[in-house]
Amino acid sequence: MTSDAPKAANADIPIVLLCGGFGTRIREASESLPKPMIDIGGKPVLWHIMKLYRHHGFRKFVLCLGYKADVIKDYFLRFRIYQADFTVDLSKDERPEFHTTSGDEDWLVTCVYTGLETLTGGRLARVADYIEADTFMLTYGDGVADVDVQALLDAHRAHGRVGTVTAVHPTSRFGELQADGDRITDFAEKPMLNEGLVNGGFFVFERKFLDYVGPDSDMLESDALQKLTADGELGYYVHDGFWRGMDTYREYTELNRLWDQDQAPWKLWR
Repeated sequence: MTSDAPKAANADIPIVLLCGGFGTRIREASESLPKPMIDIGGKPVLWHIMKLYRHHGFRKFVLCLGYKADVIKDYFLRFRIYQADFTVDLSKDERPEFHTTSGDEDWLVTCVYTGLETLTGGRLARVADYIEADTFMLTYGDGVADVDVQALLDAHRAHGRVGTVTAVHPTSRFGELQADGDRITDFAEKPMLNEGLVNGGFFVFERKFLDYVGPDSDMLESDALQKLTADGELGYYVHDGFWRGMDTYREYTELNRLWDQDQAPWKLWR
C-alpha cells in the first residue's frame, strides 16, 4: 500500500459537522452569523475544519444546520464566486468567467436543515439518510486543532468499538473523561480537573451509533454518548497537540492572532 492509499480510501468516509447552534457565549462576533461562520483570518472557522479533514483525504461533508442556516447554504452555493477572480458580462446571461482557481476545493458538501432548536443528538439522527457509509466521523463546527485524523481513524479501527472520542488536555470548561485501558468508563459533563482529559470532539463512529439517537434526542454528550459508554462501546484517542474551541471573544481574538502571525498550528495544509 502506498503512502497515498489511506487518503484515497478516506474519500468515501462522511464527516458530519454540527453547525446548528446559537453561539450565545460569543455574541460579540456572532450576532449576525451562525457560529461556524465566524471568521479566522477572513475564512469561516467551518472552512478551517474542512481544510483539516481534506488534508487527510476526506472530502464528503454533511452539515447539520439550524440557526441562520441560510447564511451557510448561501456561502457554499456561492463559494467559488466568493473566492475567485471573475469577469461577468452584464449585457448577456451574467454567468461569470472565472480567472483563478481560488474557489476550487475537492469537497462534496451536503447541507441539511435539522431544526432551529434541535439538540445535537437529534441533529445527527436527522442526517442519517445522508451518511452512506459503515464508518463516519463527527465533530463540532466551532473549534480548530492539529489532530492527526488518520491516526484517530486507525485507533478506532484497532480497538473495534462502536465509537471513538478524541481526548484532549483542557484549556477551559469541559466535561472530564474517565478511562479504563482503552475504553471510556465515564462521560460525565462536570467540572474538569486540570490534569484530566476532556472531550475534544473529532469522533469516529460505526453506523450502529445511529441506533442510539432519534429525531428528538437530547444532547449527544448527555444522552447517546452516555449510553454508548455504559455499553462499553466508546474508546478514545489522546491528542496531545493544539486544540482550541472558539466559545468566547477572547478565544476568537487569540485564534485570529495566531493566524495573522502565520503561527496557526492547525494549518497543516499548504
